[in-house]
Amino acid sequence: MEFQSAPDAADRARLLEGTHHDPHSVLGAHPAPGGVVFRVLRPYARSVEVVSGELRARLHDDGDGFFSALLPLTGAPPDYRLLVTYEDTMVETEDSYRFRPTLGELDLHLIGEGRHEQLWTVLGAHPRTHQGVSGTSFAVWAPNARGVRLAGTFNYWDSTGCPMRSLGSSGVWELFVPGVGEGALYKFDITRPDGSHTLRADPMARRTEVPPATSSVVDASRYEWGDAEWLAGRAGIPVHEAPFSVYELHLASWRPGLTYRQLAEQLPAYVKDLGFTHVELMPVAEHPFGGSWGYQVTGFYAPTARLGTPDDFRYLVDALHRAGIGVLMDWVPAHFPRDEWALAEFDGRPLYEHADPLRAAHPDWGTLEFDFGRREVRNFLVANATYWCEEFHIDGLRVDAVASMLYLDYSREAGQWTPNEHGGRENLDAVAFLQEMNATVYRRNPGVVTIAEESTAWDGVTRATHHFGPSGLGGLGFGLKWNMGWMHDSLTYMSHEPVHRRYHHHEMTFSMVYAYSENYVLPISHDEVVHGKRSLVSKMPGDWWRQRAGLRAYLAYMWAHPGKQLLFMGQEFAQGAEWSEAHGPDWWLLDPGYGAEADHRGVRDLVRDLNAVYRAVPALWQRDTDPAGFEWVVGDAAEDNVFAFLRRDAEGSLLLSVSNLSPVVRQDYRLGVPADVPAWHEVLNTDAERFGGSGVGHPDPVKPEPQGAHGRPASIRLTLPPLATVWLRPA
Repeated sequence: MEFQSAPDAADRARLLEGTHHDPHSVLGAHPAPGGVVFRVLRPYARSVEVVSGELRARLHDDGDGFFSALLPLTGAPPDYRLLVTYEDTMVETEDSYRFRPTLGELDLHLIGEGRHEQLWTVLGAHPRTHQGVSGTSFAVWAPNARGVRLAGTFNYWDSTGCPMRSLGSSGVWELFVPGVGEGALYKFDITRPDGSHTLRADPMARRTEVPPATSSVVDASRYEWGDAEWLAGRAGIPVHEAPFSVYELHLASWRPGLTYRQLAEQLPAYVKDLGFTHVELMPVAEHPFGGSWGYQVTGFYAPTARLGTPDDFRYLVDALHRAGIGVLMDWVPAHFPRDEWALAEFDGRPLYEHADPLRAAHPDWGTLEFDFGRREVRNFLVANATYWCEEFHIDGLRVDAVASMLYLDYSREAGQWTPNEHGGRENLDAVAFLQEMNATVYRRNPGVVTIAEESTAWDGVTRATHHFGPSGLGGLGFGLKWNMGWMHDSLTYMSHEPVHRRYHHHEMTFSMVYAYSENYVLPISHDEVVHGKRSLVSKMPGDWWRQRAGLRAYLAYMWAHPGKQLLFMGQEFAQGAEWSEAHGPDWWLLDPGYGAEADHRGVRDLVRDLNAVYRAVPALWQRDTDPAGFEWVVGDAAEDNVFAFLRRDAEGSLLLSVSNLSPVVRQDYRLGVPADVPAWHEVLNTDAERFGGSGVGHPDPVKPEPQGAHGRPASIRLTLPPLATVWLRPA
């Protein structure tokens, strides 16, 4: 019986339908009885020829874009190229189906185990030279797909001629496409289990089109970093024992219209001038809806293309590092949006989300929660966390919405959730994921910090994963945790009229009851100045003078309180309006031509001074997590609205912080102090005239008197300015 070079009917149908799991077994060159058979699938081609050395042979047109021939060659199939003739052009090209897989057995094993810590190096699109030929390798995880084909600008978005092969039981589909390089757009054409098709962006895409366009972009970094000195030095001191003052911002609206590279010319200088140690960027990863502020991510491995390329973002991070500023980034592993071109039911069935619809649906945001119990999904997220640190030199990840991950009953009514295997409400899969993520990030990236935005009293958020608490669970392994309780209580206190504050004194002191239960950050974030909550200065009661005075006093109290601090953009100059992502901070308030410019400049000058004194005085940061670093002087002066405490560094050096949160001057206010300090001098006073205050202060050193007070043998008498915080140090 004569050998038929054309594909059989079954292979032909599966290739045309996009349901073939191994197109390389049919297409390409294969030994056959009588020689080597060549099969090619090139839709719309008029003819196809095989060229190899002196050999040039025309293939038979088998219809539907298939071409084949049995050539009388001996030995293994040779290297060859294709000459493809279309209606108006001829193209000489390599054949994708003559190449070996670009993923090795070890990669596939690690992917299957969910332990490939550099997943981004093997999945996604990678320009490379493979078997001596330049092109791009494509790989995607889609275990439920009946077939996957590649569509892009290189095949005019017709995926018929680019079926991918399934690599064993890994669920990974792969194809090397010669001649495709950086800048090419692509998506995966996935055949679902029911036979229908869905066109999907690459979950591992490292670059995307500018939204609202949704294609993935082939990309390779050529960036040469200049921050080696920064990276070498950042691991020197543990974060919780170092100065850590954070300026939070939304890149797209800090100065609307600026690209990553333009931001690099302005942002480092601004932040350095104000003395912040770090910036925290609201989510940078690609997201389709700008109004989500980045918290509904579709491109977990791609910086948003709205502001430039991935290398442009590297340039911004590098510029901040060279200015001595650390870069933290919001990271959102809790959930993802339902966009039908992205992750939701990616291969026709729940894949990244939980298979149980009740577990999958996030009750608050209309999104889908990740299935943290699936090892490949956990791998996708753990690798993503370390990816930003390794590829973009990010110094820390602030993990969003941790509480929504930890509790099975988060925002759910009875009957809407199922208890865990122990009958409890804890999401044990999420706990294991967070522990693995933290352990991996810290192991791979010395000097990086992870920060939890976690709003409950979960035990051990910043405890090591191998230290078990009363719950029987190991710590989550974060470095720091946002102190939402301090933020809520202190802002509630400040919103009261001073005459009523005596009844709410505990709202300012309660935080010290649990201040050392975790390693805390005190956050005045974007969440507190949107959605009708008012800006920070607008939360303060009274007229404009009192509002500014209250804001200044509060900021100095916050900077002195145990814990690191974070302040959202616009609050550093007392913006009166809420933040809007459409137009960003009201920079015009600092225009010298504006009548009240001095009022706003005064608050910004205070923030600069707060950071300068803070960084120079280890008592304010060295023992933030050690009870020996704090001591109340007077914490019960409710009638006076006065709070006074000492901060102490590892050498015993002191700073005294005194806040008078009433609008009256308090003369000869006696405070007990240590007897061994001969005199105290004022290092910061929020009532200084240059900040916009009334100028009540202590120009001369204050000497203790032998009269005891507040349980101490000596005391000083101060004149407390109205609505102000004063810092004093031993003279």
